[in-house]
Amino acid sequence: MPVATPEQYADMLDRAKSGGFAYPAINVSSSQTINSVLQGLTEAGSDGILQVTTGGADYFAGHTVKARAAGALAFARFATEVAKNYPITVALHTDHCPKDALPGFVLPLVEASEEEVRAGRNPIFQSHMWDGSAVPLDENIQIAQDLLPRMKNINAILEVEIGVVGGEEDGVQHEGSNEALYTTVADVTKAVEALGLGENGRYISALTFGNVHGVYKPGNVKLRPELLGEIQEGIAAAFGTGPKPLDLVFHGGSGSTDDEIALAVANGVVKMNIDTDTQYAFTRSIAGYMFSNYEGVLKVDGEVGNKKQYDPRAWGKVAESAMAARVVEATQQLGSQGKSLGA
Repeated sequence: MPVATPEQYADMLDRAKSGGFAYPAINVSSSQTINSVLQGLTEAGSDGILQVTTGGADYFAGHTVKARAAGALAFARFATEVAKNYPITVALHTDHCPKDALPGFVLPLVEASEEEVRAGRNPIFQSHMWDGSAVPLDENIQIAQDLLPRMKNINAILEVEIGVVGGEEDGVQHEGSNEALYTTVADVTKAVEALGLGENGRYISALTFGNVHGVYKPGNVKLRPELLGEIQEGIAAAFGTGPKPLDLVFHGGSGSTDDEIALAVANGVVKMNIDTDTQYAFTRSIAGYMFSNYEGVLKVDGEVGNKKQYDPRAWGKVAESAMAARVVEATQQLGSQGKSLGA
């Protein structure tokens, strides 16, 4: 199916919220990883989100060039074309964009979508993330407030981060006290006072509850998904809304337990980012293939090797299927399996 229209994307998020499930949002950095996600979502009968970071966009453009806006547009065009061949629906999203990257990443992409909308077409991306976690809260909120009307005008959704996700992802790194890893009701109240609850444009919120990017041994990360429920209750009481007024995003979910994921989803998470686990699934399968086909992929002792084994398409298919299997697992954890709009 084609990439989601703005209306379909909004419906996807609404269905997830009302149905008590969430979509996997998979970071991609190549045509192979795009195809892996589309394969996995199709096998699971789930819709989902393809997303690209600044580093991923740099890689799409060519690792010696680092023209990230051009790389993001290339990602979007490729994904938009190949997604037509699959029976599921995907949305396109830009992940983590800190302040210094706005002029070379998100803002040019918003401008490109503004041109598309003026021509009577849909925006190129269905949502963009502004990552203001590294700047003071007031500045974070002010930049989000500036971006939100432009997003509303192109019928796209803004993702904001209120709080700090620990660890590092594509150059966005946070270190500090453990208290900084837990968003407070007061911080979110301040954001809602400035941004509204949808009337000024739709946004989704990455709140932090101990999340850390990357992979860590059990016990090193203390997640508190119950905090999301407390924040939802606090906002509902402060603004007189119904239950779970916020659409939430789960960052740094690699290695989380099924129970932690389930509780986060029950508290309003509609999108969970997945990167580290799918990276490993992709690369681990290649390592296994190379060890198993050592004499075929290398010209050992002057031999000729086996072209059918060292053809990048041979090990590429193995890697794509391995990553696709991890995508299927994510849909099972998040409850989106079998719930595609096209099902």
